[in-house]
Amino acid sequence: MNHKLKILFSILMITALIFGFIHIYFPAENYSFERLHIFLFNLCTGGTILLYYTRKRAGISGTVLLFFSGSLVYAFSAFFKIYPVTIAVSILLYVLVEKIRIEKFSFLPVSFFSSKEPVSQKFHQASLLCLSIGIMMASLVILNNEYFKFVTMKKLTLNTFFLGFSFPLSLITLSIVFSMLKKIEGSWAKIIMEVCFWTITMGVIIFFVFILFERFIPQIFVTSALFLAVVTVFFLYARFADNIQQKLFLTSGIGFLIFTAVSGIAYIFIQMSLDYDPLKIKWLLHMHVFASLYGWNLCGLSVICRFDDFPIRLHSPTVITIHWLTAIVLAPLGVFYGWFAIPAILGYAFITLTLFFSSNKKEIVQ
Repeated sequence: MNHKLKILFSILMITALIFGFIHIYFPAENYSFERLHIFLFNLCTGGTILLYYTRKRAGISGTVLLFFSGSLVYAFSAFFKIYPVTIAVSILLYVLVEKIRIEKFSFLPVSFFSSKEPVSQKFHQASLLCLSIGIMMASLVILNNEYFKFVTMKKLTLNTFFLGFSFPLSLITLSIVFSMLKKIEGSWAKIIMEVCFWTITMGVIIFFVFILFERFIPQIFVTSALFLAVVTVFFLYARFADNIQQKLFLTSGIGFLIFTAVSGIAYIFIQMSLDYDPLKIKWLLHMHVFASLYGWNLCGLSVICRFDDFPIRLHSPTVITIHWLTAIVLAPLGVFYGWFAIPAILGYAFITLTLFFSSNKKEIVQ
């Protein structure tokens, strides 16, 4: 990835986090800065990087640039509740994502059912499908809630569905993880890898359905299955992936993913309790979200953006330690105590700029 794109994406990521805290200092009753914060990170930055990575070109193509521009319009129109613009732009974004997906793979995802298809490629196509489907489903929710009102459900809101834009980023990061396990594709581990693929992709969809219908017991079973799948991925990756610098960051990323699974299960159990008060455990939800967005997803996106540059010149354990401190401690505290937002933003800026702009080095850093 060229220098200008790294500057663009790093600035947008840092800006997204700032919007995650801006409501503390500038409260607005009619507008959700959290919505803008999620859209800028997941859709604008993450979605564009996903399409750029799929195209695998030195510069950004016209199609990807058009998606990036449209995603910004989508994010700000949804934030300002100019929904006719949001819906119109979503059609364009859907077409662009599907165009790139079909060029890379095929119109129908038949390769999902092929034992010869590498699991990494299955995750890659699943991430693109998840992005395009997520865009259209969010627009259908807007149409239902703002205009037609065919369905009335407590969880059927745009604020629920925009969280789905993080799923494509999770899947493309898993694609990178499994691409480093190619040497065991032809062994007994292939079956386990396939089981992990179907458990994670279908599990996420089924889990989302249970969230909409507020079915807590099924949610526990699904999240437990997802947890076991993620732990299995962790052991496969730790055991069989080549010991290169990317591995250290992605291993840390999988650690964040395991943390989100555990915190998600804990949150569901607390929701089931008789004395459940959403305000009292909001801190757990924020830890869950920040670990997912700025922990797990950031690891994947940074590795994608620097994939051809590794090894890079940095002290990996130090960066990873600051990363965990920022995502798990400082950022969640910043939502409740404004002054914690400052070190959280500074810590996140340090991590992002370090990962994006550290110079190359010839020898592999262990």
